[in-house]
Amino acid sequence: MTARELVVLGTASQVPTRQRNHNGYLLRWDGEGLLFDPGEGTQRQMSFAGVSAASITRICLTHFHGDHCLGLPGVLARLNLDQVTHPVDICFPAAGREFYCRLRDVVPYFAGVREQPVAAAGPIPLPDTAFEFEAIRLDHRVETFGYRLIEPDGRRILPDRLAAFGISGPDVGRLQREGSLRLPDDRVVTLDEVSTVRHGQRFAFVMDTRMCSGVEELAQHADMLVIEATFLDTDAGLAHEYGHLTAAQAAQVAQAAGVRTLVLTHFSQRYADLEDHRLEAAKYFDGELVVAEDLMRVPVPTRR
Repeated sequence: MTARELVVLGTASQVPTRQRNHNGYLLRWDGEGLLFDPGEGTQRQMSFAGVSAASITRICLTHFHGDHCLGLPGVLARLNLDQVTHPVDICFPAAGREFYCRLRDVVPYFAGVREQPVAAAGPIPLPDTAFEFEAIRLDHRVETFGYRLIEPDGRRILPDRLAAFGISGPDVGRLQREGSLRLPDDRVVTLDEVSTVRHGQRFAFVMDTRMCSGVEELAQHADMLVIEATFLDTDAGLAHEYGHLTAAQAAQVAQAAGVRTLVLTHFSQRYADLEDHRLEAAKYFDGELVVAEDLMRVPVPTRR
């Protein structure tokens, strides 16, 4: 099992179909499991996908339309039933707290919940994470936020540079911890001289929105962008009216932002076949293109 992958639990928009369950996306990120927008039926889809409740460490809701949140009670009930002991953060738009409380309170209380209401764009201070997490406001018919996970940059040690300076053994760890090392001949070697930047990875999640600056900001330099493509360009008027994107718009923003893997999802029931979504997006995006299907697993691409 890869340490970083997207498990697609559902790909439908407002109306599910025989092939598409309502939304649900689990991002496995090392020891974390971030569940995004659990729509109706998410608990059952988790069983089909082999996803345990114990693997969930964070739940993130973009907004309070049913296809993005009605699965929350079932997930919370399962966390309680399975006696999950670790805390689970739940991020949600603060303006929808009333709806959140209704969803939370229809099932037995799960004591591990740590609520993280999002009132404005910016960092979300999730405890015990090895990454930065932030919300960006989107443009839908109700208050909606997209989410972005950013792994801080690190450094990769270059063995040939260590050898050139004669550095080995415990001195390597000392150099990494302290940032510099004095050699026996009194030369000082810095960490920058024996390493190179290892860029952290980025994951972005964009649901129900018209094209706006928030979409562009979330997509910037994402290794993986999961984004709604509810409509095709032939229905661009409907997309704008109802606050959604087309496959072409999603692909264009991904190309401009330098996205590596583009995952299209949240498809209207009017499209039985999604080949046109693939063809439309491929006109504008030349990276790895994935038209999501229920229960699909998509690995986060390896580091740049």
